Amino acid sequence: IHPFICLFVLYLYTSWARRSLPVERGKEGQVLHRSKRGWVWNQFFVIEEYTGPDPVLVGRLHSDVDSGNGNIKYILSGEGAGTIFVIDDKTGNIHATKTLDREEQAQYTLTAQAVDRDTNKPLEPPSEFIVKVQDINDNPPEFLHGPYYARVAEMSNVGTSVIKVTATDADDPTYGNSARLVYSILQGQPYFSVEPQTGIIRTALPNMDREARQEYDVLIQAKDMGGHMGGLSGTTQVKITLTDVNDNPPKFAQGVYAMAVSEDKVPGEEVGRLKARDPDQAENGLVDYRILEGDGMNLFEITKDSETQEAVIKLKKTVDFETKRSYTLKVEASNTHIDSRFAAWGPYKDTTIVKISVEDADEPPTFMAPGYNFEVEENAPAGTLVGRVHAKDTDIMNNPIRYMIPRYTDLEEFFTINTEDGIIKTTRPLDREAQAWHNISVSATEIGGHHQDAKVRVNIKVKDVNDNAPEFAAQNEVLVCENVSPGKLIETVSATDKDEMAHRQHFHFSLAPEVANNHSFSLKDNRDSTASIFVIRKGFSRMTQDVYHLPIEINDNGVPPMSSTNTLIIRVCSCDSKDTILSCNVEPFILSAGLSTGALIAILACIVILLAIVVLFVALRRQKKEPLIVFEEEDIRENIITYDDEGGGEEDTEAFDIATLQNPDGANGFLPRKDIKPELQYPMCPGLRPIGNSVDVDDFIKTRISDADNDPTAPPYDSIQIYGYEGRGSIAGSLSSLESVTTDSDLDYDYLQSWGPRFKKLADLYGTKDSADDNS
Repeated sequence: IHPFICLFVLYLYTSWARRSLPVERGKEGQVLHRSKRGWVWNQFFVIEEYTGPDPVLVGRLHSDVDSGNGNIKYILSGEGAGTIFVIDDKTGNIHATKTLDREEQAQYTLTAQAVDRDTNKPLEPPSEFIVKVQDINDNPPEFLHGPYYARVAEMSNVGTSVIKVTATDADDPTYGNSARLVYSILQGQPYFSVEPQTGIIRTALPNMDREARQEYDVLIQAKDMGGHMGGLSGTTQVKITLTDVNDNPPKFAQGVYAMAVSEDKVPGEEVGRLKARDPDQAENGLVDYRILEGDGMNLFEITKDSETQEAVIKLKKTVDFETKRSYTLKVEASNTHIDSRFAAWGPYKDTTIVKISVEDADEPPTFMAPGYNFEVEENAPAGTLVGRVHAKDTDIMNNPIRYMIPRYTDLEEFFTINTEDGIIKTTRPLDREAQAWHNISVSATEIGGHHQDAKVRVNIKVKDVNDNAPEFAAQNEVLVCENVSPGKLIETVSATDKDEMAHRQHFHFSLAPEVANNHSFSLKDNRDSTASIFVIRKGFSRMTQDVYHLPIEINDNGVPPMSSTNTLIIRVCSCDSKDTILSCNVEPFILSAGLSTGALIAILACIVILLAIVVLFVALRRQKKEPLIVFEEEDIRENIITYDDEGGGEEDTEAFDIATLQNPDGANGFLPRKDIKPELQYPMCPGLRPIGNSVDVDDFIKTRISDADNDPTAPPYDSIQIYGYEGRGSIAGSLSSLESVTTDSDLDYDYLQSWGPRFKKLADLYGTKDSADDNS
């Protein structure tokens, strides 16, 4: 029906347009008629998806110049001309030869023209027209972005927007209702709803709980034709997940938890764990723990394992089974983060009771004190009581204790301990000056059980007893000028004592009784533990006596008092006029006391001349040409060979080194010992007094000789010389037998008879020969 209506309308419109064409005037004023067009139209219509048996008539072209005699030929060109659209060149009817799809191409632009069939001369100007494909509802709605995934918070209010879904329809939205869509929910009620016009999905139920159900599968449908019957539809899946909010408090599974800890556990060790369950997720499910109250708050502490969200109860201080056997704690669990929207649903916390029982353990003995300090006097006899240590077994069994001193703490075994009662005694007298403190350990071991032991430190102080005599603080010689003036202070001496110096304790000084009345020196006690030494006579002579030994008695006021005699050595030295010491050595006695300065100069001049002559002689000797090879007198010595068996070759030969015989003084590294002055100085023998200036020189010299003979400190000093070889100059000469055959000796060997059994063989050989010669 539609094609015929269109053609009829087109015909009426064309006739009206031809009658209403305007008149056009020429350039010279003449009236010209504009050429009439045979057809006028805007567009043709063709229904898409036409599936009839014959080609569908799109329209008809007709020109007024066409008289129907077949002289006019109609031509069609443009989009689809000749393939999709064909024209009957005689009648001008246009047909569509193929099924058209508006979604593929909505319109086609064509050009029509009428020409003379014989000459092909255009009878009408070309005219352009449009063939529009009319839409039908042949495309269902499609969700191009499906399936959809959405999240919405649990406990959201009704009507909370979740997500918007959008479908598209390929049909023409401007023609009919083919592209007018309506949305509906096919699956997901009663939890969610969808707005029909916008496709917005909203919550439909209050208080949806994630902990009860977390995910929902919703099916949304979009239908065209405004949702009316006969419309096409499409669906999409929407997966909606409820997100968590903090709407659940933590909850302990038990009202009371029981734990146990052994009394031998150390602080920091874990006692037990408990956990409050919170079904919320992430930060909404974080739980903090704390101890609210209980008799074990000072002994236990609580921490949290961040990975497992468990409360960890640890020991803060050691527990004792014998003191208290159980403790109770009240533990609280609370959420870390609170959602203000649901604060009224609280409180977001829970409490429980933790009962901790203490288990008995076999503990080592315990000393009554952490350490012991004792005192004992030095020189106290062996077996003196030092003190007592005491330990006990704190376990229920209360096993007996055995004591001992580990040897590594008392290597010299100064002390002993009673194994049963812990009494410590000395094993020998102690010397404070050798060791003032003794630090030992005592071990206590329980008898029975697991033989647990404990150790304690024992510090023993040795109390001082005045058992050491005082002595000089320094052992220095005092130097005195020969011309010292009487009354001059020459030294201030002080003393020291190995004993402890008690408060107000000081030393007293005095001359020894044997020199109390000497005429050379005096002593003054300064009463401050020092003493001053003064000269009481005029002038000293090194020729007469160069060293004085002044014995001084030192006393302390300890209990009991101790005293000692120390010798102060005073050496006489030569000084100049300003009391500057020049020399303290003893001058040779051969020098005359009255030797003049001129004589000394002459002696020194002679020595210088002699040295110059020696140097000149040596220089002249070096200038002479010495021979390249110096022939020294051969030193023929005998090698002594010992044969201990029949033979063995050169392995049995042991010869002396000739170099050793040539330099006997250096053999085996031995050097003759020279005189050494004794280090120890002895005081003058009692009864010997310095002799004054006596006119009897003979008696003075005899007295000095006697003193030197009896004084081991006076030179010359005794020395021992060891001769390990015959030596040059021996009266026996050489004992070699190399020259005994050719050399006649006049020596008398009778003395060999007195040399003992070791020289008997030699004495018989030489003595017998001599006797035989005499008899002959």
